[in-house]
Amino acid sequence: MLRQYKLSNYNFRLILWVTILSVLGILVVGSADSDYMTKQILGFILGIVLMVVISLVDYTWLLNFNWFIYLGANLLLLLVIVSSLGSSGGGATRWLTIGGFRFQPSDIAKIMLILFFARFFEDREEKINTFRTIITSVVLIAFPLFLIVEEPDLSTTIVVALLFCGMIFAAGLSYRVIVGILVVCIPVGVILVSLVTQPDQTLIQDYQLTRIYAWLYPDEYPSDSMQQQNSIKAIASGQLYGKGLDNDDVESVKNGGFISQDQTDFIFAVAGEELGFIGCCIIVLLEFLIAFECFMIGKKAKELSGTLIACGVGILVTFQSFINIAVATGLLPNTGLTLPFVSYGLTSLVSFCIGIGFVLNVGLHQKNY
Repeated sequence: MLRQYKLSNYNFRLILWVTILSVLGILVVGSADSDYMTKQILGFILGIVLMVVISLVDYTWLLNFNWFIYLGANLLLLLVIVSSLGSSGGGATRWLTIGGFRFQPSDIAKIMLILFFARFFEDREEKINTFRTIITSVVLIAFPLFLIVEEPDLSTTIVVALLFCGMIFAAGLSYRVIVGILVVCIPVGVILVSLVTQPDQTLIQDYQLTRIYAWLYPDEYPSDSMQQQNSIKAIASGQLYGKGLDNDDVESVKNGGFISQDQTDFIFAVAGEELGFIGCCIIVLLEFLIAFECFMIGKKAKELSGTLIACGVGILVTFQSFINIAVATGLLPNTGLTLPFVSYGLTSLVSFCIGIGFVLNVGLHQKNY
């Protein structure tokens, strides 16, 4: 379970990028709402401790329990829906409250699914392109996706689906299979979009359809597009250098309360207004560097499961960062998703730190070690 490692193989750059970005996130969260700053600091400390501890635990030993990990992830997601422990907020039931602690299982499930599929694909490395393996893996991911979409949490469902696609590609899925899947999926996607936009459709909920219409036609849905439009204005108002953290500018979009959930889903809008274009570029660069280090560690892993763990975490950081920033800047319809290491949310922050801990452990098992 625990092993002795070479300190020279410990990726301190990755820890540095995570620390800088998390500290920057603490400052921006505190500027958005000072009431959340202390909790974010405690979450960061807990995350760092877990990151270091997990980085020293042999991941190959832990993967022996991959089916228990998979069942545990689904059990947590199921409890949200069917048990009295599930708690609601913003019209959705996405949290569990146990012993006074409230957390979001879908954030934890992302990391657990990365671990499970890392071992699952490794065991089937030679058969990854067979019809049976592809169908089995799709069925296995379908159940947690169904549980997440039932909360409802469409944005997390999309992220987990993209994460799965990225991992099966990294596992060695043939380009011919990918092309075949695209040939089928693209027409199906076009048909689904056309069905979703029909008046009496039942594929997505009404509020989700309204968000899509508000994104496409903001002038026709002013009340529903207001938050996203205000986010764009906030980012633009920061110009090059921003207005500064904790500013009291009466014209500030943040200070006027024009953006709800500015400490979580729209934290990038706060960063844009107060840190300006330069601050936003620093955040994007740090997210990129974290994902890049994950991919590089995965490239040097001694076995496929290590490669998939590191690449899985890198893929998760990449897609979730892109979607959060794209929503804040109006490139995608409004949907609730945290910005990794920056947004307020203890479950999100700690879960990403745990993921980085596993990546660091993969780095300690390099091919030359």
